[in-house]
Amino acid sequence: MTKTELISVVANKAGLPKAAAEKAINATTEAIEDALKKGDKVTLVGFGTFDVAKRAERTGVNPRTRAAIKIKASKAPRFRPGKAFKEIVNKGK
Repeated sequence: MTKTELISVVANKAGLPKAAAEKAINATTEAIEDALKKGDKVTLVGFGTFDVAKRAERTGVNPRTRAAIKIKASKAPRFRPGKAFKEIVNKGK
């Protein structure tokens, strides 16, 4: 599902114009991004948790030259689904 398709589904389910649904989705993603930038966690009960994983500096290997390279420390956004969300997805099997 693309963002455009998501906007259409949200607009239909909420009975909103597509422009309003797009604003709501954009505001939601921006709020999550802002919270993660600050180092906060975003928990949507029943859905899941967005947080930031810290990756330490490590040594890697360049696959072309086989030379050792240093990979800088970084932060990566992470999503962990909640129990209810997992159950809903697994019922679809």
